[in-house]
Amino acid sequence: VKELAQRIAATDATVLLESESGTGKELYAQAIHNAGARSAGVFVAINCANFNANMLESELFGYAEGAFTGAKRGGKMGLFEAAAGGTLFLDEINSMDIGLQAKLLKALEEKKARRLGGSRDTPFDVRIVAAVNEPPEELLRSGKLREDLYYRLGVVRLNLPPLRERPEDIPLLTNYFIEQYNRSMKRNIRGVTPEVAERFRRYRWPGNIRQLRNAVEGAFAIARGELLTAEDLEEKLGGGTEQQTRPAAPAPPPEEGISLSQAVERYEKGL
Repeated sequence: VKELAQRIAATDATVLLESESGTGKELYAQAIHNAGARSAGVFVAINCANFNANMLESELFGYAEGAFTGAKRGGKMGLFEAAAGGTLFLDEINSMDIGLQAKLLKALEEKKARRLGGSRDTPFDVRIVAAVNEPPEELLRSGKLREDLYYRLGVVRLNLPPLRERPEDIPLLTNYFIEQYNRSMKRNIRGVTPEVAERFRRYRWPGNIRQLRNAVEGAFAIARGELLTAEDLEEKLGGGTEQQTRPAAPAPPPEEGISLSQAVERYEKGL
């Protein structure tokens, strides 16, 4: 995924990041911006889930003076104007109202935006990186995401795997966060106990990297020794209820007339 992100950064293609919450979509969007030709421009990010439809529309497109009660004198610049020459990252685009999705599609197609209450369109020069935090096929089937907008945004699509699918990254990320919090909290934590390392490996991490970071930060606040222990992490991991691995089912009795090696082979295939 990183290699693909590096290649597309050199282009001006619209990018759609598909992944669960907490996997680092904004980090990828920022990295694509930094590695591209627009790196000298601004990087502007907005989480669409944080606004209702009217507020989000005014944030994206801005508004003219007198567009509504309480509108600022002189109006307000929208993010399409503010990000000129740079990159606009639209996170959780799937939470955007369907009607506003149609307006966004029109603006992307025409590369023009009109302020709320305004009378003229303003051209914009912005690279768009968008993200969804649910499977696109489910969003399209449920009608939460317009199909035409999906294909317009997904010129290039990057699927960031959840943390549970890349357990080899967990110790690397854990050590990175420990180094960060050692500096910011003036501590000298050397790592985690073997029990914690194994528990981290088996845990499902529904909140992904964000949850791992919060777990390490919370453990730092109460840790008494040089290693983070299971006791330090008990509250953050909910008692370890979401384990990735389950005990193996007991082997069924072998059929009559087959050898031990054949029975074991069948059992292994079944697992």
